[in-house]
Amino acid sequence: MTFQRARNEEQREIRRQTILDTAAAMLDEMPVADVTLNELSRRVGLAKSNVLRYFESREAVLFELLERAVARWLAQVPDELAEGVDARLSARERGDQVAAVLGASLARQTVLLDLLNAQTNVLEHNVSVDVVVRHKRSAIAGITTTADLLRRHVPELGDGARTVALMMLIMAGALSTYCRPSASALAAYEADPTVSELRIDLRATLEHTVATLIRDTLN
Repeated sequence: MTFQRARNEEQREIRRQTILDTAAAMLDEMPVADVTLNELSRRVGLAKSNVLRYFESREAVLFELLERAVARWLAQVPDELAEGVDARLSARERGDQVAAVLGASLARQTVLLDLLNAQTNVLEHNVSVDVVVRHKRSAIAGITTTADLLRRHVPELGDGARTVALMMLIMAGALSTYCRPSASALAAYEADPTVSELRIDLRATLEHTVATLIRDTLN
């Protein structure tokens, strides 16, 4: 793919979205750490300097993809919760159902979790203050929406729903890396089953983590 010089705002926006879509496709193939500006530029068909006219850095691109991924997940999960939570049950039982739904839902969001885990040690480096502020505001909005969803099904959580939402997203990102063992680790589990207790299932662990956060908040 090659581009002619963008001469108006519509063309610039098309090019910007192409860069984002290309980077998103790369994340379907590889982890965040392997996405480079050089490879992104090559796939888009632009010189690296031209990509940097639209985004100040690779990390700025990834920040926008994180916001996209959060928005996509938040658009899906309300229907999943509505189907998976029985309003007639006790707060504790509803909390467990919410945890089951969210654990399963988040476990499917491979790209979202990879980006969440990369926020502090990758995405927040090599970007301007303006980019970080914009992302932090978007993150706060996502946490607020998630907390509102929790309260919709477990209103007994009250203000504590916000803490549950924040910790759930942090833990989901961290666990996603831990639950994705390397080839050497997989071979070690195969060679010595006594260490396999350290191999944990992402969905089950997320469900347990969220259920624990909700129960502790309800107490």
